[in-house]
Amino acid sequence: MASKNEFSVDGDLVRTLAALLEETGLSEIEYAVGEKRIRVARSSGPAQAVATVMAAPTGTAASAPVTAAAPAIAAGDAVKSPMVGIVHHAPQPGAPPFVQVGDTVKEGQTLFIVEAMKVMNQITAPRGGRIAQILVANGTPVEYGQVLAVIE
Repeated sequence: MASKNEFSVDGDLVRTLAALLEETGLSEIEYAVGEKRIRVARSSGPAQAVATVMAAPTGTAASAPVTAAAPAIAAGDAVKSPMVGIVHHAPQPGAPPFVQVGDTVKEGQTLFIVEAMKVMNQITAPRGGRIAQILVANGTPVEYGQVLAVIE
């Protein structure tokens, strides 16, 4: 029988995740430590959030959730988002984008800005090369580790 402590929920963590959900415009966010997971998702409106606490799945692959197919990624170095936030292609609205597909970039050159909790974080090129793909649209939410672009 499971002990009462196994199912305790950190209310402060849920409130923090709900605030991050609101600030980033995401529809849901999941946080996992070990085998415990907390998922906070929007219900019917921006002020409402639903938290779900669950153990890590131990079933077979047949019980895994179905996800949309990811876009094909070209060969090269993937530039990944280091955080959850909103991606911006330009330094300000109406300005030209930092880079476009086909542009040659230098190591350290700014490619995007990811806005997280009202802080603008520059995403720079890990190496020089040519932008082969840009996989996110301007102004869209991105997840931690999501591929933003490919440099070849």
